[in-house]
Amino acid sequence: MKYLLLGYTPAAAWDAATADAPTPEALAAFAAYQEFERELRETGELVSTEGLGHPAVSTTVRPVPDGVVATDGPFAELKEVLASFAVIDVSGHERAVQIASRIVAALGEPVEIRPIMGAEFTA
Repeated sequence: MKYLLLGYTPAAAWDAATADAPTPEALAAFAAYQEFERELRETGELVSTEGLGHPAVSTTVRPVPDGVVATDGPFAELKEVLASFAVIDVSGHERAVQIASRIVAALGEPVEIRPIMGAEFTA
């Protein structure tokens, strides 16, 4: 079963990280995550993972009475912003939680787990 893991970071931390060089703690966390990523690739459980651009360079498309409108910036002003995602293909929810727990332990930031709708979700 495939799951989408959404990694969040505090907006203030993101802004600080882009303004300054990464701290030794941040570099250690990234190294730990990269090692875990390598393990997941070896088991075949990691489908894809990517970091995302800063929310300030995003575009949000919304419905309006006359159609749609595209605006600069994220959907909403948030204290935490979506920073990365990973797609995993694992045996079930329990394994997805185990993987997300290791990511949180390595990076110290929350991860949301969302099932990817596939054949098992269709009627």
